[in-house]
Amino acid sequence: MKIRKVGVIGCGAMGAGIAQVVLQGGYEVIVRETEEALLNKGLGKVKGAFEKLVTKQAITRETAEAAVKRLGGTVSLEPLSDCDLIIEAIFENLQVKMDQFKALDKVCRKEAIFASNTSSLSITQMAAATSRKEQFIGMHFFQPAPVMPLVEVVRTISVGPELLKIAVDFVKSLGKVPVLAKDNAGFIVNLLFTPFMLDAMRAASNGVASVEDIDRGMKLGLNHPMGPLMLADYIGLDLIFNAGNVMFEEYRESRYAPPPVLRKMVMMGYLGAKTKRGFYDWSDPKNPKPMDLNA
Repeated sequence: MKIRKVGVIGCGAMGAGIAQVVLQGGYEVIVRETEEALLNKGLGKVKGAFEKLVTKQAITRETAEAAVKRLGGTVSLEPLSDCDLIIEAIFENLQVKMDQFKALDKVCRKEAIFASNTSSLSITQMAAATSRKEQFIGMHFFQPAPVMPLVEVVRTISVGPELLKIAVDFVKSLGKVPVLAKDNAGFIVNLLFTPFMLDAMRAASNGVASVEDIDRGMKLGLNHPMGPLMLADYIGLDLIFNAGNVMFEEYRESRYAPPPVLRKMVMMGYLGAKTKRGFYDWSDPKNPKPMDLNA
């Protein structure tokens, strides 16, 4: 089948980024949010992103206007009924995602492909909640989607070579680089990188070194763009906490268990950059200051 129209479920930071990328790929896009206020905010993000690209002379005004003309929005599910591909990008709660796909399964045409942007939850469980197990795949974009080149394409035991090719070709048409993974918790990147961030948290809380020196050491020693604790703040400590729990539940290996310092920070609402406090004080986003965990 040929993909022409794509539905994006959720238009927060990730959903808006995915919508932008798909529009830039030349597709028609309709985004769905639960409330008009959220929808208008999300559509504004997408349109604002194209305006910035024009300002930076990365694209022409004509290209931006043509992309925005292919963008639509809805707070109901029915307008998604003629989509060829649905990409879900709502928050990381398995039951909420399953409920969303069950509802979509009733309104979308039987040929439509479903994809979840989850970073660690079970694609198999989501697919099993629908009548289209053979047309359900993982499509994990990385934040920020317009910038990061990687997309993990995640297959379950029900996915055949035809769907896999359609998904890979679609990702390539967006100018992204697909990597194939089977449906195990964490897929590839989070499977390997989450324990790295959790170990950095353990080291900081155990007084091995300061937050600043751990990040400086890993950044310069491994030639990474930023240290693991600052990156954790960027990602969101609640997301890392949930991902760690999901992987620990599946593998029962201690390296995936969120350390006490992370659990306590999430409990107190210190979730990183988005709440202005995590392993860094983000009061001034351009100059985050490392926190003293042993103060």
